Amino acid sequence: MNIIENPSLKEWKNLCERNIPDDAEIGKSVIDIISNVKAYGDSAVLHYARKFDGFTGKSFAVTPEEIDRAVAEVSDDVKEAIRIAAENISAFHKAQLPPTVEVETTPGVKCMQKAVPIRRVGLYIPGGHAPLFSTVLMLAIPAKTAGCKEIILCTPENDNHGIAPEILFAARFCGIDKIYRIGGAQSIAAMGLGTRSIPKVDKIFGPGNRFVTKAKQEISRFTAIDMPAGPSEVMVLADDSADPSFVAADMLSQAEHGPDSQAIAVCTSLEIGENIKTEVDRLSALLPRRDSIEGSLSHSRIIILPHRKDIIAFANEYAPEHLIISMHEPWELADEIYAAGSVFIGNYSPESAGDYASGTNHTLPTSGWAHSFSGVNIDSFMHKITYQQLTPDGLKLLSPVITSMAKAEGLDAHALAVEVRNK
Repeated sequence: MNIIENPSLKEWKNLCERNIPDDAEIGKSVIDIISNVKAYGDSAVLHYARKFDGFTGKSFAVTPEEIDRAVAEVSDDVKEAIRIAAENISAFHKAQLPPTVEVETTPGVKCMQKAVPIRRVGLYIPGGHAPLFSTVLMLAIPAKTAGCKEIILCTPENDNHGIAPEILFAARFCGIDKIYRIGGAQSIAAMGLGTRSIPKVDKIFGPGNRFVTKAKQEISRFTAIDMPAGPSEVMVLADDSADPSFVAADMLSQAEHGPDSQAIAVCTSLEIGENIKTEVDRLSALLPRRDSIEGSLSHSRIIILPHRKDIIAFANEYAPEHLIISMHEPWELADEIYAAGSVFIGNYSPESAGDYASGTNHTLPTSGWAHSFSGVNIDSFMHKITYQQLTPDGLKLLSPVITSMAKAEGLDAHALAVEVRNK
């Protein structure tokens, strides 16, 4: 992991680049998978589940009896942790429910806007060696809070290991009973297009590997997705008030997600940067997942920018998924941040808190998309409909405006629709 001192402005663009190779073979493979699922439905999904995940079963649906057995395997302390995390996530997302807007714009002209839940949503939960049962909470709880009528969940299963019991427990805890044992691009295609076994959803949520990410981008031609996403990332802003071991641990918590993840520290002095690097080396030697951590650290970096205004500007240029501010007067600095997925204030606000239990959502924009996308929130599971009602007097008041504008645009039938009502 390199330390870069006082990079010039022209170097910033390269320093903000992510390690996301443009793999044409992945794109071609994903397009083929989607095309075959569209043409052959369940049989194509089964073929790819066997090919990529080693799936040996015949039915995609997880039965209630299987969930019962899984629930019994989850330890009491994990169940209690899930319960507490769910309470916090629920409290924060309930507070986001939007009010109905009602305005009389002109006497006799009433306009309304009301948020309504998306009817059917699909949740993708990664499995493998790090089954993200916390993501079940982050997606299912706001979906339930928003009032989505149908929620389906897809997560991979293979011959070496079944679905993690914690995923099934979290799903049942959140009231989800439609669970399918498929993963990868084939599950995204199934949810986006619909098959005999798996219903087509109106929007797909959830993180995944490069195949899943590419599949979500491609399937967005047929159904909505939560956001563009890529490998996980963190940026820590640190001055002499920061504890180097805290910063190092935060960087490593992202590095262990996978070799494509990225961790950036922006420091006010070389001494702080060197102390952080020393702690990264010391702490990383104590951790498993060596391949993931070493791969991530190879394209992570420590940047030295002595001036606060430059640190703010660089953070906004990078637009991190997670931004930790370990500096004096952190809230003042946070007020100047306009591009970040989620911001963690002060030395005792680790990114791990947001990943699991503080209450904010951990499904966030990566790869610079925080310039324009929000993380998952209650609005992600709703869409807004506008309404208007005009009384006869209200229409008469607006008639000259409507007919004048319609005729100026050459749309005489628009004007006629008003004029016939005023006779």
